[in-house]
Amino acid sequence: MTLNLLFSAPEGRWASYRNVLPRACDAAGLDVNLSRDTAPGDVDYVVYAPNDTMSDFAPFTRAKAVLSLWAGVEKIISNETLTQPLTRMVDPGLREGMRDYIVGHVMRYHLGMDAHINNPDRLWVADAPPLARHRRVGILGLGELGAFCASALSELGFDVAGWSRREKTLTGVTTYAGEDGLREILSRSEILVLLLPSTPQTENLFSAEAFARLPRGARIINPGRGALIDDDALLAALAAGRVAHATLDVFRQEPLPRDHPFWSEPRITVTPHIASETRPETASEVIAQNIKRSEAGEPLLYLVDRSAGY
Repeated sequence: MTLNLLFSAPEGRWASYRNVLPRACDAAGLDVNLSRDTAPGDVDYVVYAPNDTMSDFAPFTRAKAVLSLWAGVEKIISNETLTQPLTRMVDPGLREGMRDYIVGHVMRYHLGMDAHINNPDRLWVADAPPLARHRRVGILGLGELGAFCASALSELGFDVAGWSRREKTLTGVTTYAGEDGLREILSRSEILVLLLPSTPQTENLFSAEAFARLPRGARIINPGRGALIDDDALLAALAAGRVAHATLDVFRQEPLPRDHPFWSEPRITVTPHIASETRPETASEVIAQNIKRSEAGEPLLYLVDRSAGY
């Protein structure tokens, strides 16, 4: 039986998926018709990324699932017309891309690279950094991406701790949970990575109070969600020396407006939401695997818990 897949994503994504996704489905033993304009009543699965043309999921009465191409689902989860099962994207490309970004910036901070790369006064300061095992790194969020990155940093020798809402165990990583655990991990993290989802509970989690709990001179890396950080509180923490530097890849408004104070703050590095990108090849394999599971009556992978927001 041929399955009808509706590709509902920004137009620029179509060229990347129009051949790759059917090939992945064919390799999984699925006969699919991938289109951008299938009649709603004929759609079996919606392959989705936020776009301007899709807001009402009610007409898709036959659709068995909405399969998101993005890891974050905060832009769709509150849509009351979306009654179909919703999955988020977790694939090797996302995990590896996030690992590469985080390891790179942790190493940058750990080794003090900025002082050597930008040294106009030609200062000869022969202060060697500590070994990785003496550097405390914290990761907030131990989902698929957070756990993968925490393990990678641990394998490099860093003293890694991770925090999540619920108790988790991760080899080589000290884990914390709950409010007490959050306070504990903040107090120990010389380099802190934010990989939490955007939910009402995490918005402005990094307020003045949270920054005050960090060791003086801590570094922040945020490739998670822009709403995690109170922008004014971060600027105040930088001005006070509580935070020495922040690398930010995500923002409340993207692209970041050219007049935003983050651009002119020398202790902030702005990267243009490049920490991890959905790769069509690996994402298509995940989509095909989930469709195959659904057709076989098996549980969908990476099913979104709407009560939790991710």
